[in-house]
Amino acid sequence: MAENEVYDLVVIGGGPAGYAGAIRAGQLGKKVACVELERAGGTCLNWGCIPTKTLLKSAETYASLKKLDELGIHIEGEISVDFEKIIARSRGVSDRMAGGIEFLFKKNKVDYLLGKATVSAPGMVEITEGKDKGRFLKTKNILVATGAKMRTLPNLPVDGERIMTSREALVMKKRPESIVIVGAGAIGTEFAYFLNALGTKVTLVEMLDHILPVEDDEIAAALARSYKKQGVDLRTGTKVENIQPGGKSVKMDLVKGDKRESVESESLLLSIGVVPNLDGVLSRNVQLELDRGYIKVNDSYETSVAGIYAAGDIIGPPWLAHVATYEAVQAVGGMFGAVKPKRVKIFPGCTYCHPQVASVGVTEKKLKEQGVAYKVGKFPFTASGKAVAMGEPEGFIKVLSGEKYGEILGAHIIGPEATELITEFGLAMNCELTLDDMHATIHAHPTLSEAMAEAVAATHGEAIHI
Repeated sequence: MAENEVYDLVVIGGGPAGYAGAIRAGQLGKKVACVELERAGGTCLNWGCIPTKTLLKSAETYASLKKLDELGIHIEGEISVDFEKIIARSRGVSDRMAGGIEFLFKKNKVDYLLGKATVSAPGMVEITEGKDKGRFLKTKNILVATGAKMRTLPNLPVDGERIMTSREALVMKKRPESIVIVGAGAIGTEFAYFLNALGTKVTLVEMLDHILPVEDDEIAAALARSYKKQGVDLRTGTKVENIQPGGKSVKMDLVKGDKRESVESESLLLSIGVVPNLDGVLSRNVQLELDRGYIKVNDSYETSVAGIYAAGDIIGPPWLAHVATYEAVQAVGGMFGAVKPKRVKIFPGCTYCHPQVASVGVTEKKLKEQGVAYKVGKFPFTASGKAVAMGEPEGFIKVLSGEKYGEILGAHIIGPEATELITEFGLAMNCELTLDDMHATIHAHPTLSEAMAEAVAATHGEAIHI
């Protein structure tokens, strides 16, 4: 490949937005290059979604094995955990999936380049670091998909042992005996389940009033009760101050109101959100309009500079891999005239703890704030034959609908396979189906999906099994 070869599109970043956008452009027959600093798949595949779900599967399996007696199955001897092997397996899964993305690049004739890319001018990308350093790529279009990175605290160095973010936690050499997790969003909540299930003493601290702050209050409260039963020490409405890493432990103060408690743990995990990853991406010659550090785009995902587009976490919340993929595919389709781009409006949010949590649409609190007239339908998994047979009766489904027309405004699930079930509600909302449409759809018996139909029916007081 010659230097200064002209491309139809250069994508900066190989995560869920970047690789999806590049592959879509390849499918459209365009000449495209994707520049990734580390490895195809980005944070999600290598340091987020995929490896964490691998870890959670090990933890969930271990927790299930300890309850086999309930199913009439007996295992002689003690069940043990090989923590190093659990970590190694998660890295192996990530490597395998990254290899799959690289194969898809080849299949769709995407030039995959390794290095740090800088937009030196509109229509020009320079690779300034890495294997392909020194290359200059002329292009008709640029898609910035550099994502976000974990937020850290000033004057608190991350050393990967005493102080960690999720990235360092994914390659822990040994399981800590105790850990304080700061931030109870999806990442903190998932790591709390993983480590607690394997025997670590976990203290989960959230500054706001409940864990999973973006979720419905009722769902969050149910998860909090479950976590307390599992042995997680939950501290909501609490701040962490005076963090002092030492040679073998971390000391800190947990502050709630006027009460201050000194706590010591082996490690501390920061899961306090993300910040935009734009370091070195734009030269001084390229001034894009930003909003709190994130790139502002129009309805076609084009930035304030013509020919430069952005998609995924770098354009701001929601910071979700599936949203990033959707945005990038829409952006690429729009820039090449294949579709009229759509902005994201309806999307699922998932937390892969145990019990699982998933939602789509608005929360009940939000509807009250907006003064919207609504109805609520709920159905507990304790009344689901399939859930009880599985030994997973914990949780419920909650659906919120417009009072007048019965349109679905939001759906919230806590319980078995919630992250799989939520898609039906998303489809219903996207297709503008009503409660009656869902109620009229026969759901197979016995399945977990029956609970969704029953929750919808419960809105009218017509649920059969409660």
